Amino acid sequence: MKYMPRILFALVIFALVGVYFLFDLQRFFNLDFIKTQQAAIETWRLANPTAAFGIYTFIYIAVTALSLPGAVIMTLAGGAIFGLFWGTVIISFASSIGATLAFLIARFLLHDWVQTRFGDRLKAINEGVKKDGAFYLFTLRLVPVFPFFIINLVMAMTPMRARTFYWVSQIGMLMGTIVYVNAGTQLGRIESVQGILSPELLGSFALLGIFPLIAKKVVEILKARKVYAQWQKPAAFDRNLVVIGAGSAGLVTSYIAAAVRAKVSLVEKHKMGGDCLNTGCVPSKAIIRSAKLLSHMARSQEFGIREAHAEFDFADVMERVQRVIKDVEPHDSVERYTELGVDVIQGEANITSPWTVEVKTDGGSQTLTTRNIVIATGARPFVPPIPGIEEIGYLTSDTVWGLRTRPERLLVLGGGPIGSELTQAFSRLGSKVTQIQRRSRLLVREDREVSEMVAARFRAEDIDLRLQHQPKQFLIEDGEKVLVCEDLANNNAEVRIPFDQVLVAIGRSANTTGFGMETLGIPLTASGTIETNDYLQTNYPNIYACGDVAGPFQYTHTAAHQAWYSAVNAMFDPFKKFRADYSVIPHATFIDPEVARVGINEQEAKEQDIAYEVTTYGIDDLDRAIADEEAHGMVKVLTVPGKDKILGVTIVGEHAGDLIAEYILAMRHGIGLNKILGTIHIYPTMAEANKYVAGNWKRAHAPETLLRLVERFHSWRRG
Repeated sequence: MKYMPRILFALVIFALVGVYFLFDLQRFFNLDFIKTQQAAIETWRLANPTAAFGIYTFIYIAVTALSLPGAVIMTLAGGAIFGLFWGTVIISFASSIGATLAFLIARFLLHDWVQTRFGDRLKAINEGVKKDGAFYLFTLRLVPVFPFFIINLVMAMTPMRARTFYWVSQIGMLMGTIVYVNAGTQLGRIESVQGILSPELLGSFALLGIFPLIAKKVVEILKARKVYAQWQKPAAFDRNLVVIGAGSAGLVTSYIAAAVRAKVSLVEKHKMGGDCLNTGCVPSKAIIRSAKLLSHMARSQEFGIREAHAEFDFADVMERVQRVIKDVEPHDSVERYTELGVDVIQGEANITSPWTVEVKTDGGSQTLTTRNIVIATGARPFVPPIPGIEEIGYLTSDTVWGLRTRPERLLVLGGGPIGSELTQAFSRLGSKVTQIQRRSRLLVREDREVSEMVAARFRAEDIDLRLQHQPKQFLIEDGEKVLVCEDLANNNAEVRIPFDQVLVAIGRSANTTGFGMETLGIPLTASGTIETNDYLQTNYPNIYACGDVAGPFQYTHTAAHQAWYSAVNAMFDPFKKFRADYSVIPHATFIDPEVARVGINEQEAKEQDIAYEVTTYGIDDLDRAIADEEAHGMVKVLTVPGKDKILGVTIVGEHAGDLIAEYILAMRHGIGLNKILGTIHIYPTMAEANKYVAGNWKRAHAPETLLRLVERFHSWRRG
């Protein structure tokens, strides 16, 4: 029923267009007809000037609004009937009004359908139109070789506002209108419409067409000159690039710059490798592995082993974490990057101008002049301003690795990936863990069924989940640390939770202070990250930002992905630069069961109004999972309705972070489920789950009519 108004409106439009062709009304929009009737039309106009104006304007708007052929002839007729001045005035407004009506008609009938069906592919176009749509439309309007009715229809599919479409069309079509109206004043000399536009005139229009693009570039140059106005640019530079921060983003940026033989300096004030190596990915996965070994021992009877027992010291586990960090450390070391051609400076950087960076080291300070700067300063744990939190002391994902005594009662604030990973790891290591989450479920960016699987596993492992609990205050009562919460699901009832240590894992904040950004006036986004354009440039075109400090994703692999763009763009702009591509971004949460995803999930598809189909495969049916006593979880694939094109995949289960790689490749290179189904997967492996979910999709889309015919064929062959 919701489509009925569109259907009825479409029928009306088709009827009007049908009348135009059925009654051969196009014969009146013919150059010969206008020429033969010119005298009669002129006589009638002189006798009825107001009616002539109204009828002509109405017909012109109707022809343009319905995208009918004849607008050019109407324009010539306008010049012949009303003269250059009044013809230009009338046609300028009539053509713009008609084009806007065509735009609105197409938008009403087709916009929602096009955006729903092709929204993922149109995302970049939509963003471009939102940002520079007026420039694009102005360019197209200035070049009459582009059919205007096509421009009207195409622009209707974009987010461009109707008001913007109108005024840009009004201005952009004026030059072409004048040319055609002027030709109409000399109607008797015109032999054909094609004769109006000489190659020279077309060339002139083409030059006019690129004017907005040139103007846009000029505006960018003027903006850059304005932002650089207060700074003195060096006559020469010591370096091509200075990178601030030696985390994932900074390391990859400097490596790429050195690989193309640029002179690059990498400045790090703390430890090489950044958060990922020292306090994030590496230590967390090390402790998760130790904790998982203990969990397998606790489940020994599932594997046919009557009893398994492990004696361990928590301090030894934490020392192993440090050993793993040291084993990985050479990959990110000063020595390695020096060998790769990077000038590594261990010191504190301060940007003193768009081209200079002062670096303070133990031996003094030095000022580096550089053509480009990349800010890759990462992020830090966010600590909420809960009353009493400073007094009781707290741990974060940065400081928890210093523990050598196991907390008997650990309180974890946060139900996201970091909080959930550490919650389960410490629980398996013997702490009594209470996890506080303000929202109604864990991992709120995942689908609800995923959150429920994780919550069920946590509760089965005796983790005390306190969902919909809002921390209110930290206290020390009778020498014991206590968190006072509001139970949001129970009329905000006050709840008191005693604990020994609290781990704050609510999120991370970008590191944007302490290295000169304030002096330069580089703006931040609403979320506190550095504001960059599609090329990862700040408001200073030669200063880039990438990784956690730039967002929008805070994953190590995304930081490395952005680093490629920042490095290449810094090295080769203005000759060539690339827009950062976020079309296929995967992530994983390394809890048990693991949760991995690429592309959109169901809740995002609904939020974005993207049509989809869901195909699932339960890993509890997989032979290898059964043999490994890991028969739980699922593979869930979203596809375009009726097609095998993958929109997103969520995997919950053992090795989900590894299994998702096949779908990352498939989405990146446009491979559908049919080809995954046709690929041999080794038996017995967990990866077979990817093939089986493709098989489920295939069965749901079996060609029933063809199969019935084949069934008859086989029956005929049996005799």
